[in-house]
Amino acid sequence: MNPFHYQRASSSDAAIELRSQQDNSRFLAGGTTLLDLMKCGVEQPETLIDISQLSGLDTLRFEDDKITIGALASMSQLADHLQCQALAPAIYGSLWQAASPQLRNMATIGGNLRQRTRCVYFRDPATFPACNKRQPGSGCAALDGVNANHAIFGTSDSCIAVYPGDLAIALTAFDAQVVLRNSQQQERRVAIGDFFLLPGDRPDQEHDIAADEMIIAVEVPNVPALRQSHYLKVRDRASYEFAAASAAVGLEIEDGVIRDVRIALGGLATKPWRATAVEQALRGKPFSEEALRLAAEQSIADADPRPQSQFKVTLTPRVIVRALLAAAEPAQRGE
Repeated sequence: MNPFHYQRASSSDAAIELRSQQDNSRFLAGGTTLLDLMKCGVEQPETLIDISQLSGLDTLRFEDDKITIGALASMSQLADHLQCQALAPAIYGSLWQAASPQLRNMATIGGNLRQRTRCVYFRDPATFPACNKRQPGSGCAALDGVNANHAIFGTSDSCIAVYPGDLAIALTAFDAQVVLRNSQQQERRVAIGDFFLLPGDRPDQEHDIAADEMIIAVEVPNVPALRQSHYLKVRDRASYEFAAASAAVGLEIEDGVIRDVRIALGGLATKPWRATAVEQALRGKPFSEEALRLAAEQSIADADPRPQSQFKVTLTPRVIVRALLAAAEPAQRGE
């Protein structure tokens, strides 16, 4: 790991100002996996700006119209909040199924959103020099390599690395907004679906965030479908494993008819992936398992698997149906 300077910011404004003054600097907070990337030679910042001790950015507010999650709130802090468990089951599920308890205690919400792919070709520059995400124009070793766990949606000729997180999948399903603040103390809100960028021909650009901006909070609309929601994670082992496929879903059912449905997919795409075609096919339809299965098949219309990831095409509709059935269970029991 190369030498670097360490600075601890005294306030969010001071942190943003420090970042804007130093081109090759990074914010340091739990969940970014930045130190891991520095150890393996992927990231080589000259300065780390520690924001982990800043006050006022770890608050949680559950209001009638929205949930506000401070960027420095830990994953455990949010998961342990009783209102999160009661009002946002999909968000709760995406939190407790991620990583280990120790990591959830340390990882922040903002840091989690900025985590980078676990693609082995990206994280091992000594063995695999070709990686467009790490070095644009060098190629993508995963295209013809071992790629069973890579993306089948949102891919390009430049990159097929899968987005690894869980929380962002749930946030995407419910139209969360990422609140950013810049060096002029101006704030802007970015829809989370736009915050994560498709790889295109520049897979090194992963987020809609400027060099002088910092994540301040995440806001989640408090819609009825959020209260009847579920997060399903399918993986090779029961814990401490990234998703082979996951689905965050929410339902609003009235008199047996689907008034609203939200579906986002993880473990399958280069960014959190909204299954809008399935949503459109289900809204206004009577709720039934047959209707779910027919609509879920539309999720794979744009799939572009490699030979080793073909199994994900079969898996995707099944995960959607299982998640929607699980979300509907409380209503069917009269809860």
